[in-house]
Amino acid sequence: MEFKDVLALRHSVRKYTDQPIDRAILDEMIDEALLAPSSKNTKTSGFLIVEDRSTLEALSEMREHGSGLIKGAAAAIVVLGDTTKTDLWEDNCAISATYLLLSATDKGLGSCWVHCAGRPRSKEDPSKGSAEDYVRELLGVKDEYRILCIVALGYPAE
Repeated sequence: MEFKDVLALRHSVRKYTDQPIDRAILDEMIDEALLAPSSKNTKTSGFLIVEDRSTLEALSEMREHGSGLIKGAAAAIVVLGDTTKTDLWEDNCAISATYLLLSATDKGLGSCWVHCAGRPRSKEDPSKGSAEDYVRELLGVKDEYRILCIVALGYPAE
């Protein structure tokens, strides 16, 4: 697919089929996201691939609104930033996550960016904490990493 076609076809997909994604495709997506530019070439973005159904369901509960679609995804990629290398981790992660979204489109996958950093689990009940802390504890993410977003992936149902 030509790059201009990828750009034209890219859109958020929130409903997926049950078809699994071959692990080689997910690994290739990570390889492509690692090519993303970063501040002073610090390469501070990291990724966690989640394919386990129960973990996807748990991730879908990170927020009361906007994360439920993860439950129906075939896989998800958690986008992390190493805060020990630069204070621009968030910018670097955003570029890397965009590469993931474009790579998914190129491979015939649907994708949706689900924001995590700075989001509360509940707008009505602050005692539930942050989405990021929830995901950090669920996946055992080290303190020096921040979690920008989760990219939900699957073959589009529509």
